[in-house]
Amino acid sequence: MKPERAPLRPGATLGVLGGGQLGRMFVQAAQTLGYTCLVLDPDASSPAGWVAHHHLACDYLDPQGLSELAARADAVTTEFENVPAAALQTLAASRTVAPAAAAVAICQDRAAEKAHFQRAGVPCAPHALITDAASLAGVADTLLPGILKTARMGYDGKGQARVTTRAELATAWARLGQVPCVLEQLLPLQAELSVIVARGADGQLVHFVPQRNLHRDGILAVTWAPAWGVSEALLDEAQQRARTLAAAMDYVGVLCVEFFVADGQLLANEMAPRPHNSGHHTIDACDVSQFELQVRALAGLPLSPPRQHSPAVMLNLLGELWQDGEPDWAGVLALPGVHLHLYGKTEPRAGRKMGHLTVTAATAADAEATARLAAQRLGLAPW
Repeated sequence: MKPERAPLRPGATLGVLGGGQLGRMFVQAAQTLGYTCLVLDPDASSPAGWVAHHHLACDYLDPQGLSELAARADAVTTEFENVPAAALQTLAASRTVAPAAAAVAICQDRAAEKAHFQRAGVPCAPHALITDAASLAGVADTLLPGILKTARMGYDGKGQARVTTRAELATAWARLGQVPCVLEQLLPLQAELSVIVARGADGQLVHFVPQRNLHRDGILAVTWAPAWGVSEALLDEAQQRARTLAAAMDYVGVLCVEFFVADGQLLANEMAPRPHNSGHHTIDACDVSQFELQVRALAGLPLSPPRQHSPAVMLNLLGELWQDGEPDWAGVLALPGVHLHLYGKTEPRAGRKMGHLTVTAATAADAEATARLAAQRLGLAPW
């Protein structure tokens, strides 16, 4: 265990690189605990910028903006993994930064991420790194069919292509710009899980119960918490694997680890160095949310083990819902246990995350039934 640092007192300023919905919910949690928040994001109308005390509208690598952030914030975190690690490194020279640039850099690069899984002894899908014509030609036949993913800057299904033959692989790599990619063997998935952990600078580590997730077109659609249909042994293993991966990076902050269950085996898929879409239910279903734990880890406060007091189902609300006008929120909010969270984004676009809906109930069956009814009233695809 590392020596404890003095916690930041309420009234201190917490900085956030990134102004999306994750930053917005972090700011709201920080304000509840009495902190002042400063957001740096190039979008003058960013969701987090609207609710923060202060907003620096500049590029993440803008020297003047980073200098001002360092001067005004007592500690800084990141809202999403594609914030340049170099910006975090610059800020760390004079301020507490969590997570550290080195950990974020691992999560930004699928090749580095796979290497981290292997070093930590956590199994992942069979894969190969493709960086040039020679590595493309050397791909093992056993990896096809597979999914080709850009090593960097891919999320929510972007920068990915499913390939069956070598010809398709070559075409897909060319279409992706021949940038470094990871080819993963296509697996017969039985379930997708995620585990959210929080780790302090002193090494204290807590976690939420595993969630089960359903993705559509690479974007999370539904989360069930607790997870269902997976053995307790695999759920316990997922918790332990996530803790191992966080500790192996000396991680500080909130980390989400996504897993596949294939042929009865648990395989790490990817990590997110921040709160995660699949953990949004923790705001309404747990006594401490993932965002409050992010605040606590950054401020050096104790990390109390979170307890889930209600089963929950979370539905993502994408821009398509607005294609025929404003959705029928009144009809949905008439249902018991429904919690609506809209992110303040002014332009709904297909695939854009505009908000989420969490349904809590006394039993998982009741939460599921209400969630299905809510989805029907909103016109969401059934599952």
